[in-house]
Amino acid sequence: MNERQSKLLVAIIDQFIDTALPVGSKKLLESGEFVCSSATIRNEMGMLEDEGYLEQPHISSGRIPTAIGYRMYVRDYMKPTSKEKVVRKKFDSLREQYFQRKDQERVYEAVALLSRMIPNVAFASVPHKHRVYYMGLGNVLKQPEFQENPVLASEVAELLEDQLSDLLEKVEVDDKVRYYIGDEHILGNIQSCSMMVKEYQVRDLHGVVGILGPIRMDYAYNTVALDMINDLLGFYV
Repeated sequence: MNERQSKLLVAIIDQFIDTALPVGSKKLLESGEFVCSSATIRNEMGMLEDEGYLEQPHISSGRIPTAIGYRMYVRDYMKPTSKEKVVRKKFDSLREQYFQRKDQERVYEAVALLSRMIPNVAFASVPHKHRVYYMGLGNVLKQPEFQENPVLASEVAELLEDQLSDLLEKVEVDDKVRYYIGDEHILGNIQSCSMMVKEYQVRDLHGVVGILGPIRMDYAYNTVALDMINDLLGFYV
């Protein structure tokens, strides 16, 4: 196989990979890679066909590569680095989507774990989304304060479902546990409740993880639990 034939084989395979259509001499000349006549291209294609590297699906169509042609292409002529920029762009986009999904899964799992450790509501702001994930409302509703006062229970549920994300934007949060105990400004109608919050970090993202429960909650136990969950969230940073 001479130099022009090898260049021709590579061009045909590259075009066929992109279009899935038989490649003719006109299309090859339009690429600007070949300085010769259409007849010369057709002659060279015929020789490649005779040698088993190309085939012609229909008598009036262009050529397509054979398995033998592909084998020679990947063995001798393929240049993976020519695709690196395109592949890297796609990879970077999908990698970020992958990490975003993993960030969210990590927070969900941490909240689920915290809710099993405490008799209160566990919550955390969700990375990449303007929302808060919570679990453990059933824990709180079992507490005497809420069983005796159904209105308070409904107000807590309403806070969790409709207001918690906005509320967390108002509170002061850092790497220490902050306590909002019956705070009229923060907790509004549920002043018989308390909230504990702490900042967490996943990769380069910051969020809020916390606990909501009755004002008589076990602050010492909950503080340790919140610190441990915070450490777990940041373990893979």
